[in-house]
Amino acid sequence: MVISNDNISNSINPTTSSFQDPMGTRKIGQNNRRALGIINQNMAVEGRYPCVVNKRGFSEKYEVCEKKQADPVHRPITRRFAAQVASTKQTRAEGKFEHGSKKSNLGISNSNEFGQFIFIDDDEPKSTEDQSVPMSLEQTEVLHNEPDQMEEVEMEDIDEEPLLDIDSSDANNPLAVVDYIEDLYAHYRKIEGTSCVSPNYMAEQFDINERMRAILIDWLIEVHDKFDLLHETLFLTVNLIDRFLEKQTVVRKKLQLVGLVALLLACKYEEVSVPVVGDLILISDKAYSRKEVLEMEKLMVNTLQFNMSVPTSYVFIKRFLKAAQADKKVELLAFFLVELSLVEYEMLKFPPSLLAAAAVYTAQCTVYSVKQWSKTCEWHSNYSEDQLLECSSLMVDFHKKAGTGKLTGVYRKYCSSKFIYAAKYEPASFLLENNTL
Repeated sequence: MVISNDNISNSINPTTSSFQDPMGTRKIGQNNRRALGIINQNMAVEGRYPCVVNKRGFSEKYEVCEKKQADPVHRPITRRFAAQVASTKQTRAEGKFEHGSKKSNLGISNSNEFGQFIFIDDDEPKSTEDQSVPMSLEQTEVLHNEPDQMEEVEMEDIDEEPLLDIDSSDANNPLAVVDYIEDLYAHYRKIEGTSCVSPNYMAEQFDINERMRAILIDWLIEVHDKFDLLHETLFLTVNLIDRFLEKQTVVRKKLQLVGLVALLLACKYEEVSVPVVGDLILISDKAYSRKEVLEMEKLMVNTLQFNMSVPTSYVFIKRFLKAAQADKKVELLAFFLVELSLVEYEMLKFPPSLLAAAAVYTAQCTVYSVKQWSKTCEWHSNYSEDQLLECSSLMVDFHKKAGTGKLTGVYRKYCSSKFIYAAKYEPASFLLENNTL
């Protein structure tokens, strides 16, 4: 507790000749003021410092020497005074003073215990628990408590899964365009609707159906693998086929030609080395002439208004795999699942970003045999785990049936050593069980 001038004046009245000491056994007169005067003289050189002084009673064994009158206002104890106290204590410990024989230059007689010189502002002594803590100690306690509070905050942050900076490793790679990557994917999500088709567009076709579409795409996946083309080329090829068939009716015998021309256009857009028209005619067993290929190419680009730059599932799956910090097994399994989805007509109801996110999620669940979708994946994909369950369950079902039936092109492709036998992983059937519940 800070002892103010009012407190001092109440306890040590300048007009009063004496006051009672806390032990109630002795009266101390103006000799006390003279002792204070000596202290104030010693403090004059060092200057005055604000301080908080503990309240504690005088010991009966201490006597105050008669000195000149002291100011009624308390002046704080200085470092010089503390040094003098320490010096007196050391001198007494060395046996240079005998009990009651001599007095220190501080005006305090020596006793068996060296007490602390303090002020009294009331009649009753208080326990040390009720005593005020010096300001310097209060500040120290605050400083010691601050790290504890910081630790508690940090522990709360650790409980929540942090978002990873997935682009920090590519900061020095100009091809990764780290400064613009978030804007790019925000733009992709905004325009991905332009690359989607109606999930019922086959109802407008009078000579072909969804089963024929599945046969065509399954065959093109094998052709794509034989030519060793880029992943982007396959996804763009399927997108061009669906967008063209949505706007243009095609007879059954021209459907394979549509697929070949879509592959040719995708190669021209994505590949460095483009297959020539003669190669495409050869793989079709010469079912079409060169003229027919070029005429269909002209019809297709005009129908699509030369719009080849659309975000496909490939654009999103690469980003989501990076967010998941996926290894090679998860990556290949995710591509296996999304290529199975390309064949299935019913998967057209899902946007490309959702297909990609569900493929990554299902691949992680398949490899690790447990549900796994981190906060980082959720943030970068904009899809929660619950939003992926429907699409993911369908992918698991396709995985279970991939090796059976007639359309096994994707399964055979990913059963090779080139793709580390990704198709042979045990499907994540627990996703089907949880979905049905």
